[in-house]
Amino acid sequence: MRDRIFLASPHMSGREMSYVQEAFDTNWIAPLGANVDGFEKELAQCVGIKHAAALSSGTAAIHLALKALGVGQGDIVFCSALTFSASANPIIYQNATPVFIDSEPYTWNMSPTALKKAFEHYKPKAVIVVHLYGQAAQMHEIMEICQKNNVPIIEDAAESLGSTYKGKMTGAMGEFGVFSFNGNKIITTSGGGMLVSNDEKAIEKVRFWATQSRDSARHYEHSELGYNYRMSNVVAGIGRGQLKVLMDRVEKKRYIYQSYKKAFEYIEEIEMMPNCNYGESNNWLSCITIKEHSTIKPLDIILALENENIESRPVWKPMHLQPFFEEYNFFNHNDSGVSISEDIFNRGLCLPSDTKMTDSHITKVINIVSTLFR
Repeated sequence: MRDRIFLASPHMSGREMSYVQEAFDTNWIAPLGANVDGFEKELAQCVGIKHAAALSSGTAAIHLALKALGVGQGDIVFCSALTFSASANPIIYQNATPVFIDSEPYTWNMSPTALKKAFEHYKPKAVIVVHLYGQAAQMHEIMEICQKNNVPIIEDAAESLGSTYKGKMTGAMGEFGVFSFNGNKIITTSGGGMLVSNDEKAIEKVRFWATQSRDSARHYEHSELGYNYRMSNVVAGIGRGQLKVLMDRVEKKRYIYQSYKKAFEYIEEIEMMPNCNYGESNNWLSCITIKEHSTIKPLDIILALENENIESRPVWKPMHLQPFFEEYNFFNHNDSGVSISEDIFNRGLCLPSDTKMTDSHITKVINIVSTLFR
């Protein structure tokens, strides 16, 4: 059996076990404990923000960010269309209505042009901006539009830990930032997430809600609806060990991206996902699009790689095309026709970007893809 080359899989550093062992030695294996406190402080310091709450998932972080902003029934929330469903699902949890915003071609992220169109029709309670595949969105333009309309921003930085925008870390520019530590992310805790903010009171309230909204009383008193969203002390220990090697993982992701870019620059039909010059992407996944005139389609590449036990994936299917979300409104970057996000979905795919890949693995992927275009 040929060794499997993964799209993106957990990559342990060897430093995690000391923190996990400490949790076992002190018998703090349940939610809360020194690792949770330490992980929150260390992640906040890494991102350059004041406060953080360690939670069970990035989805939980988005949910509680919406709740902290007072989003509820009848409210509108703008959300990037080209993303994973976890960005949008919490809007429904809060009985609010999502409105999806198209991508622009320069970053694949939320289009300021489409965002302006949406503001002409709605006054949302919040805007969820996704930093797709590690590439920061055009935050200056988006923040300017939102500030003009007095609407807060939630940065979904689940895929972009370690990425920057004009010198600032993604996740540190909006009212709230969200990170994910799912098994495929640039660092992992096996599962988990983090909500960050400079608003200390909001983060304290999020911790309260995430711990079943248990009031300060000798008995079990609950005056608000609560959630079981807190991160385990064991899981947080894994995160602390992973955080030590974050920039090593970012460096490897960028190396993989640049290797593909250099190899494919001679294939006219292949275009790499843009790396914008206003910041540095962590290149979580190396993505490409195939030009429309090509006889080779993304599925041809996926199947050719699959035949060699190599994992690749289509680009996220936009939310406004999903059966569950198709009833909700969508604002196109273009004046008419196929949207940018739909075009990227139709022509795009994610190549193997696993930080455990060797040079021979990368070369193997390059050779398989290149052969299809000869």
